[in-house]
Amino acid sequence: MKLIALIVGLLLERLVTHLLHLRELRWFDRYFDWSLARLGGAPDWARMPFALVLLALPVLPVVVAAAVLLTAGLFWNVPYFVFAVFVLLFSLGPRDLGEEVRDYVDTVQMERFEESQRIAKELLEARATRGGERRELVVEEAVLVQANNRIFGVVLYFVALGPVGAWLFRVSDMFRRRAVYEAERDADDARVNAAQVVETMHGVLAWLPARLTCLGYALAGSFEDAIAAWRRVTAGASMRFFELNDELIAVVGRAALAPQDGEQPLDVLQEAARAAAAMRLVVRTLFVWLTVVALMTLFGWAV
Repeated sequence: MKLIALIVGLLLERLVTHLLHLRELRWFDRYFDWSLARLGGAPDWARMPFALVLLALPVLPVVVAAAVLLTAGLFWNVPYFVFAVFVLLFSLGPRDLGEEVRDYVDTVQMERFEESQRIAKELLEARATRGGERRELVVEEAVLVQANNRIFGVVLYFVALGPVGAWLFRVSDMFRRRAVYEAERDADDARVNAAQVVETMHGVLAWLPARLTCLGYALAGSFEDAIAAWRRVTAGASMRFFELNDELIAVVGRAALAPQDGEQPLDVLQEAARAAAAMRLVVRTLFVWLTVVALMTLFGWAV
């Protein structure tokens, strides 16, 4: 049932692109702002347990609904199936990554600089570029990283825990995004401390999806280059583990897209091609994941 629900959910996402703004769920921002204010003022020892409680509260209604529908077992669990697809559809996102990349490519090719910058900022979540790299390389990495937060992490937790898992990962990512935004907007100690706790919590959830995403990129792209890059990153890693998640995905994903063109300047067509190539790698990786889930279902390892 999970495989069918997963396929239906992914297909629906492609068919209802014009309604995807509903998935941004901006009304959660008030809850996250309230939570971050409480976290910032909490003692150091209490922040992580408190953050886990704050994360669990928006997930609890989905837990109750899923339990009720599964226990009832009405109409061969069709109501539960519909509920699972609905939750999955709202857990993927908040925006359609493929559509966002297409918009970025179009604006770059048409030299609409301000609009392409706006889309790039959304993909980068307004963060500073890593190591001062060129924008086209940073956007390419952002596409690869966002695929884990918006797609692969949700898919993994949906397969493992059903709609509860998908929604848990989505709420965690929304919480993280809001925490990072607030910390960058007003970098006082309380906001920064709260953001670090939330990023750590999300990093724990994203640890396994990040590595499986890297493996998927390697299988869907240049395997030897991707594995070599993976070894380089892990061998020289000195950053916090939740920061290493994104770094690993970005470096391994770029290596999987080999050959690279070094440090030569790119024209606008090549710049757009980088982002498009990254999205094609994401799509190929998604097919690899679906094939694995189908095999797991065939052998009874996923239901």
